[in-house]
Amino acid sequence: MAMEIDLLITPEWIITVDSGNQVLRHHTIAIDNSRIVAIMPTSEAEKHYNPRQAVALPQQAVLPGFVNAHTHVAMALLKGLADDLPLMDWLQHHIWPAEAQWADAEFVHDGSQLAIAEMLRSGTTCFNDMYFFPEATAQAVAASGIRACIGMIMIDFPTRWGSGAADYFQKGLALHEQLQANPLLTTAFAPHAPYTVSDDPLQQVRHLAGEHALPIHMHVHETAFEVQQAIEQSGMRPLARLAQLGLLDQHFLAVHMTQLTDDEIALLAQTGTHVIHCPESNLKLASGFCPIAKLTAAGVNVALGTDGNASNNDLDMFGEMRTAALLAKAVAQDASVIPAAQVLRMATINGARALGLDAEIGSLEVGKFADMIAVDLGTLEASPLYDPVSHLVYCTSREQVTHAWVAGKVLLENRQLTTLDSTAIIAKARHWQQKIGATP
Repeated sequence: MAMEIDLLITPEWIITVDSGNQVLRHHTIAIDNSRIVAIMPTSEAEKHYNPRQAVALPQQAVLPGFVNAHTHVAMALLKGLADDLPLMDWLQHHIWPAEAQWADAEFVHDGSQLAIAEMLRSGTTCFNDMYFFPEATAQAVAASGIRACIGMIMIDFPTRWGSGAADYFQKGLALHEQLQANPLLTTAFAPHAPYTVSDDPLQQVRHLAGEHALPIHMHVHETAFEVQQAIEQSGMRPLARLAQLGLLDQHFLAVHMTQLTDDEIALLAQTGTHVIHCPESNLKLASGFCPIAKLTAAGVNVALGTDGNASNNDLDMFGEMRTAALLAKAVAQDASVIPAAQVLRMATINGARALGLDAEIGSLEVGKFADMIAVDLGTLEASPLYDPVSHLVYCTSREQVTHAWVAGKVLLENRQLTTLDSTAIIAKARHWQQKIGATP
């Protein structure tokens, strides 16, 4: 007798991103109680299971949803506000003043909702965030059904969200406790950068992260200026300082990392530190090039992030994959480095691993949560098709994402969001545009 389950999905291709990078045809994914219970030939699945819903996707590839391993989602409301500027000018004269004026809980909630809608329509099913008023982002996440790691921000100076280190810690830990009951939400400590967080708070972060078994997520070696300034002020490169403080380990996510020596790459490999590569943001701000071919050759786990809308200006992981692959080849002067299958892993399982979620998401395997997307590879632009993985990296746009599921729940169906109101979100974004744009 056939077993009753929630859902059967039968696509043209299943791109598992498992340890063998299997690509399956004529197979079906069986889902029950939010998890994958089987991946088997379609003819067998139809005999074994009686689904409450069956979805046929005859020209789609189904693959793990993307893990956007570094972003600032609320900054979606600052998209295009200050472009074509170097990092410190962009931050100090444009972004930080705008945040000081506008970044309250309402701004963060509305910006997070806008970004979540954009990410779901782009194939992202999990993101790692760093921003103020993280409780407002968590609220938007919970209402949407997406998966997220919410950063508990730490910065030396007062902001609209906190008055200082003690306040940031108190509010962050209170949020951590509050989110424990939601299986879609995890937390990480998120000290902003070496140049904005001093030693004492960083030591406290290390202690608390160890006590609560939480990741630490931080911008590091983003620009040559940052590194040079640190050497002038302390005689140490930022990474050496973080190592001295005992922060570098398998729970540390170092974002950007455009300035790295061979010795530093060896240190990252030795400590198990993860590197989060944000190629398009780094290019737009002329921050430099993260040497991902060298890092992966050394055994460092490299994941992908978009950074925030204000410095990208999109949250499109297809764009990041393509840019990461092409840039790596140019930087290494070797067309064979970072092939398509490897960059797809950077966008999925490597991000899950960095967040400590690789046992639950990041690949399509029995027992894992059904966090998946479907991508239409039957379009004119995708024809002919010899290798679906190559097409996903080099040929596919986010407009080809037709479906997204998180824990087996459909959040995007035939390009339509199921838990979010696109019209209302656009109206809110235009409301903020009028408010912020009217600022002298």
